[in-house]
Amino acid sequence: MEFGFTTAAYVVAAVLFILSLGGLSGQESAKRAVWYGIAGMALAVAATLVGPGSGNWLLSILLIAGGGAIGYQLATKVQMTQMPELVAAMHSLVGLAAVFVGFIAHFEMGRVAALIAENADLKELGTFATLIAKKTSVELAILRVELFLGIFIGAITFTGSIIAYGKLAGKVDSAAKKLPGGHVLNIAAAAISVITLLMYSNTGAFFPLFIMTLAALFIGYHLIMGIGGADMPVVVSMLNSYSGWAAAAIGFSLGNDLLIVVGALVGSSGAILSYIMCKAMNRSFVSVILGGFGGPQGEQMAVEGEQIAIDVDGVAGALEEADSVIIIPGYGMAVAQAQQNVAELTRRLRAKGKTVRFAIHPVAGRLPGHMNVLLAEAKVPYDIVMEMDEINDDFPTTDVAIVIGSNDIVNPAAQDDPNSPIAGMPVLECWKAKQVFVSKRGQGTGYSGIENPLFFKENTRMFYGDAKASLDALLGKID
Repeated sequence: MEFGFTTAAYVVAAVLFILSLGGLSGQESAKRAVWYGIAGMALAVAATLVGPGSGNWLLSILLIAGGGAIGYQLATKVQMTQMPELVAAMHSLVGLAAVFVGFIAHFEMGRVAALIAENADLKELGTFATLIAKKTSVELAILRVELFLGIFIGAITFTGSIIAYGKLAGKVDSAAKKLPGGHVLNIAAAAISVITLLMYSNTGAFFPLFIMTLAALFIGYHLIMGIGGADMPVVVSMLNSYSGWAAAAIGFSLGNDLLIVVGALVGSSGAILSYIMCKAMNRSFVSVILGGFGGPQGEQMAVEGEQIAIDVDGVAGALEEADSVIIIPGYGMAVAQAQQNVAELTRRLRAKGKTVRFAIHPVAGRLPGHMNVLLAEAKVPYDIVMEMDEINDDFPTTDVAIVIGSNDIVNPAAQDDPNSPIAGMPVLECWKAKQVFVSKRGQGTGYSGIENPLFFKENTRMFYGDAKASLDALLGKID
């Protein structure tokens, strides 16, 4: 009866998770999709607590309450600008959980084997230990491989996510850095992992498992350290995929069907998203995770000209005369928390009969969909938020393009300079508009450290200052 209820609950939870992922593909359905996910997780936890092997109620409730309290505090205090690093931190916890569960499964296998060797009574074993006791030698060998993979992927996810968090939070240098030896060290660590897999499969000893864990922890650290800041959105998505596969591997070890399904959903969706983002940057997934484009590939083209500033009156006058406007938001808008000002500017311009649209690059910000979430939060209409492929051809017929805190995604060097670190990356061709205004704090190169020739073009004017303060002043000039 318990197994029947748990299985049925897991099936319903899996369907809810699938509906949640499907709904997240559209802005209109995203809020409903989140509630599907919440309902599915609540049902999965409840079914697990009352299902086979349930026990330790007080400890379980205390841990759930503690985790819920921490989650609530984070959700209410973390700013949107901190969401990328929060997601990376959460991925590290998934990886660490996979490592701990894998170790526990290993020790439980040893305990059951010792009891069997002593002909001890197995009636009092827990649910997982009972499953182990019923397995054949072949099935135990498969179980060792499953938990080995779970620990391996989990360890890579753990240290990789910590480094990603550090880079996104500014606690670790965002430049791509490798230890002497570069990829040879990663290859050596991977080779050690393969050797220890063979040793562990044959002996079941803890030592090769421990050595593999150290090697995997190093791979996660060195792999992400070698990826530059420009690739961080892909890194976050990739780590999301890793955490899913780690969960799926541990699901096989524990014999938990829902964990397998959820892990596969997260792993596959993260991998697909990573592929889409790599395609948007004209990079192969392998090239990104093995080094990315955190540094120059050769002598870069010299940037000629100077950055010409414009004041608020000049920007307001140009917008008054314009018929069509395209706004390109970036991470600088998130840092300044200027999305509400941008939305208000949009409303005022549209009230004057002007065509206003938003151009969103797939890797804008530091998290997939970062700009879409910010604009939705500010209640910008969904139908004027356009993806790069939908709007790029419209810049030549646009009167004014406004860039708010973006750098790489509007950088013409991607097309003009074969030695640029972002050479070949599809970008928003805003420089083809009649006038371009760039809202930027100063003349720095931004998070990725790549110079942008757009800022020096004849039809570009620099609207210096904090984005929120600049837009406040601009709103004062537009009734």
